[in-house]
Amino acid sequence: MTLGRPLALFAAVCAALAAVTPARAHYPFCTCEKHGETIRCKGGFSDGTGAEGVKLDVIGYDESVLIPGKFGKDSVIEFTPPTADFYVLFDAGPGHVVEVDHNDIP
Repeated sequence: MTLGRPLALFAAVCAALAAVTPARAHYPFCTCEKHGETIRCKGGFSDGTGAEGVKLDVIGYDESVLIPGKFGKDSVIEFTPPTADFYVLFDAGPGHVVEVDHNDIP
């Protein structure tokens, strides 16, 4: 009795499993800072990808969109803060949402 064929099959399965790359989670981030009379926000993902074209809106506490926007090519957006209380909503889709309250912006 020879074990050649089962051993070869086992080796092939092990090689295939070793070649599978596990899915890597990437989490969104958004940092905002005051720059003189404006606020500058930078967004991206933990895997190093940027947020170009991703929606970033300034929302009032009444849930109205005060300033609609999207990140630029450099994953940055700058805006003049509204006079009303607000938060910044970085929305890259389900599971990829970040909120930054105006009280948390240094």
